[in-house]
Amino acid sequence: MRSRFLRSGAGPATVLACCTGLAACSGAPGVATKPANAGSTDATVVVKAAPVSRQLTAYAQVRPIVPVRVRVAEAGAITATRVLPGAAVRAGEVLATLGGPQIDALIARREGAVNGARARSAAARHLLAIARQRVALDLDTRQAVLVAQSDLATARAQLMAATAELRAANALRTLRAPATGRVLAVDAADGERVSVGQTVITLCADDQLWVRAAYYGADAGAIRVGMTGVFRPGAGDSPVPVRVVAVVASQAADGGEVVGLAEVHAAGASPRPNDRWIAGERGIVTIDAGSRSMVAVPTDALVLYQARWFVLVETPSGIERREVVPGPVRGWQTFVEGGLHAGERVLAQNAYLEFHRDIAAHYTPPD
Repeated sequence: MRSRFLRSGAGPATVLACCTGLAACSGAPGVATKPANAGSTDATVVVKAAPVSRQLTAYAQVRPIVPVRVRVAEAGAITATRVLPGAAVRAGEVLATLGGPQIDALIARREGAVNGARARSAAARHLLAIARQRVALDLDTRQAVLVAQSDLATARAQLMAATAELRAANALRTLRAPATGRVLAVDAADGERVSVGQTVITLCADDQLWVRAAYYGADAGAIRVGMTGVFRPGAGDSPVPVRVVAVVASQAADGGEVVGLAEVHAAGASPRPNDRWIAGERGIVTIDAGSRSMVAVPTDALVLYQARWFVLVETPSGIERREVVPGPVRGWQTFVEGGLHAGERVLAQNAYLEFHRDIAAHYTPPD
C-alpha cells in the first residue's frame, strides 16, 4: 500500500487532507453545523405606526338629481314630436304640439271672450266720449263722466284678462323644454290621446346633475356630508373636484349606501361651459375620509392561510402566529388595521416557509 501511494505521487500531506475532508462530510464530532430549522433573527423587523390618509373609492355615475317631466295641461292628442331620446335640447325649444277637439274648443272660447271684451271696451270708450261732450254742453254732471271712466277701466281690465287667457290657451298647444338638457324618454307617440297631467317627454337638465356612488360596509359608515373628493371620468377626461352633498339614510337592496356628490367650483369661478357632465357617464370617485394611525409591515411578511391573513411575531417564547386585517398598500409596505401593535418584531423574510415549516406533519399526499 505504501509503495502504491508513493508510486502515484501522493504524499503524506495529501492523504491527511483527504481524511480531514471525509470527516467533515460525514458530520464527525467536533465540526460545527447549523440546524436546518434554526430561526434567523436578522430576518425580523420592528413595525412602526404612521398616519395614513383614508381614501374611499367606488364606482360612480353621473345622474340627474330630479328628472324634468314635460306634462300636458289640457286633454288632446299629440300631433308632432320633434325630438328623440338622447337628443340635446335648449330651454324654450319646441318638443311637440298638442291638438284635438278639446284644445280647439278651449281656444275658440278664449277667442270669443277676447272679442266680447274688446267690444265692451270700445263701447265704454265711446260712452265716455259722449259723457264728456254732454258735460261740456252743461247737459250732464261730472258724476256721469266718472262713472263712464270706471266702466272703461273695467272693460279694459276684462280685455287684458281675456287676452292673457287666450295666450295661455295658445301656449298649451306647444310643449317646450323648460331647461337645457337631454331627452331621457318620449312617453307619447304622434296621434296618441293624452289626458290632463300626463307626462309626454322626460328631460335631464344639465344644471341638475350630480355623481351617485354606492359604498358598502365600514366605508359607508365613514362618509359624512361635506367631505371632498375627486371624480375621474372613465372616458379619460380631467378629474373633477366634488363634495358630498347627500348620504341616503336607507340602504339599497344590495346593502350599499347611496352617496350624492356635486361639483365644487372655486371662489368666483363659473361652471365649466365646454366640459359639462353627460347623464350616464361613468367613472371612479375617491373621497378623502381623513387620516388615522396604522401599523406598517413589509408586504412579504403577510401570509394568506385559509382566507385569513397572518404575520409571524417574534416573542420571548418563540415565533407566534398573529391574525391581522390588512389595509392600504403603499409601495413595499402594507398598513395593518388590526391585530398588531407598534414596536413588535415580525418575520419579514421567508415568512411563508416558516409558516408552513411543519406542513409534512399535518398533510400526507394521497397514494
